[in-house]
Amino acid sequence: MKFLGIDFGWTSQPSGLCCLELRGDRLCLKDLTRLADIPDLLAWIDVHVAPDEPAGVAVDAPTLIPNATGMRLPDRLAHKHFGRYHAGCYPANLGLPFAQRTVQLGLSLEARGFAHAPTILPQVPTRFQIESFPHPAMVHLFGLSRILKYKKGTVAERRVELSKLRHYVLTVLPNLTPALPFQSDQALPAIPTRGVDLKAVEDMLDSLMCAYIAAHWWYWGAARNWVLGDRDQGYIVVPAAAPAFAPLPASLPTPLPSESP
Repeated sequence: MKFLGIDFGWTSQPSGLCCLELRGDRLCLKDLTRLADIPDLLAWIDVHVAPDEPAGVAVDAPTLIPNATGMRLPDRLAHKHFGRYHAGCYPANLGLPFAQRTVQLGLSLEARGFAHAPTILPQVPTRFQIESFPHPAMVHLFGLSRILKYKKGTVAERRVELSKLRHYVLTVLPNLTPALPFQSDQALPAIPTRGVDLKAVEDMLDSLMCAYIAAHWWYWGAARNWVLGDRDQGYIVVPAAAPAFAPLPASLPTPLPSESP
């Protein structure tokens, strides 16, 4: 199985892209890049995954938006369960400027046979897509008390937080199941000093987290993952927190203030 992560540019900005391949019980990093145009993104998918090849795609963007206004169910659930970590997601509805672009990406993936998978039979070869959100995944997988704030602040502040993310990827993901080992710390891009270059590395590391979420979902299914929402109202897959892997609580919250993507 291959697992693709897409840190999608919601408006016109480039997208981070990652391809992982499962070999036995270990994942291997096949590609980590960034592309500006959607046709190039789709061509990248076609290069890495043959038309009849099983694979999973995790997208950091709302590819299912059924509501004309307000917040989706997964947006409200993200605020309920992760607002205390500063990991509430940006609300999505069809009236917002990015909606057509993100929904069209989901449709383009469906046209390639990547069906939405808010439920899955673990470890069965298939071709699927899910919506992911790296911040809550990092909170659970890395045991954080708050998100890593590498998206806002001064360049110096963002460099510190992005360096932490790079460190966690290199030291924690190799020890999870499925494992993502690295031959050396040179396997990932270094943390640059300029803001524009920092954004490029941020996008790529976010896409790596998305690809890992896809692999974790396929490997464990509902046993070690939360599904915020459903196929009709939109959903986000989040790995459960180790080592307890507690199930998702059922009650629905009062929405909290949103954060920008």
